[in-house]
Amino acid sequence: MKKSRGFSTTGIIGIVAIVAFIIIAGYLVIDGNNKATDYSKYNFATFIDADEHTGNIADHIKGYDIVTGEVTDDKEKIVEEPVIIVEYADFQCSYCAMMNPRINNLIKDLEGDLAVVYRNYLLSYHQNGTAAASAAEAAGLQGYWKPYADKLFAEQEEWFYASGASRTELFKKYFAEVTDNQGDLDKFEKDLSSPEVSKRISFDMGIGKRIDISGTPAFYVDGQFIDFSNAEGGKVVVNGKTIEWTEKLSGDKFNDVIKQIVETKKSTE
Repeated sequence: MKKSRGFSTTGIIGIVAIVAFIIIAGYLVIDGNNKATDYSKYNFATFIDADEHTGNIADHIKGYDIVTGEVTDDKEKIVEEPVIIVEYADFQCSYCAMMNPRINNLIKDLEGDLAVVYRNYLLSYHQNGTAAASAAEAAGLQGYWKPYADKLFAEQEEWFYASGASRTELFKKYFAEVTDNQGDLDKFEKDLSSPEVSKRISFDMGIGKRIDISGTPAFYVDGQFIDFSNAEGGKVVVNGKTIEWTEKLSGDKFNDVIKQIVETKKSTE
C-alpha cells in the first residue's frame, strides 16, 4: 500500500498548536514587559514623550509641515497646538492599511490643525504584526518612522504571509528604499530585536489593554472613542459640544466627522 505523503489530522493539529503557541508566547512576552509600568501617570489622550518605560522612544506623531506641505513625523516641523487624535493600529491590519492614506490626506487637507499620534496595537492572530511594528520602530530610531510606516502599509500584501529570513529581507529592502540607501542597515537589523523597540511596543500594548481596544484601527479624541464602524452611529463631546452621527462612518463621512471635531476644538479654544 502506498503511504500518504500528506499531513495526518494529528500532524496538522500539532502544527496549528505550535504556531498558536509561538504567537501567544510572543504576545505574552510583550505584555510581560509592561507589568512594572505605572500607567496612571500618563495621559493617554495626548502625545507621550520618551522615558525609561517607553524604551526611550517617544510617541510617533504625524502632522503637517507648513514649509514643504508634506505630512511629516518631524515634531519640530509640526505647527504648534494642533488638534490631536490618537490612532491604535496594527501594520498587518488590512483596514489600517486602507485608512492610512486617508489619514495622511486629512492631515494635509487640514494644514496644521490636525496631528495624529500613532500607537501599536497588535492583534494576536496576526503572525507578522510584531515583526512589522519592530521594523517601523527600528526605522524610527534613525528618523524614518513615517516613511517606513507608510511603506509597510503600502506593501502589506507582499509581506503579509512572509516568514523568517524572507520577511527580514523584505523589511531590509523597504528600509533601504525609504532611506535612499542612506540609513544604517546593520543598525536597523540589530534594532529589530533591541530591548528599546520591544519596550516601546510593550508600552503601547499596555495602554491599549487599559482602554479596552477591541479592534484596529481605533481612533480617540480627548480620550473618547470615535466609533466609526458601528452601523448605529456614535458621538463624542468636544469642548462641551456634542458631535453625533447616526450611521457607519465610511469614506467621506469619516472625513467630515474628523473635520467637524477639528473645527469645533479650534473654534472653542
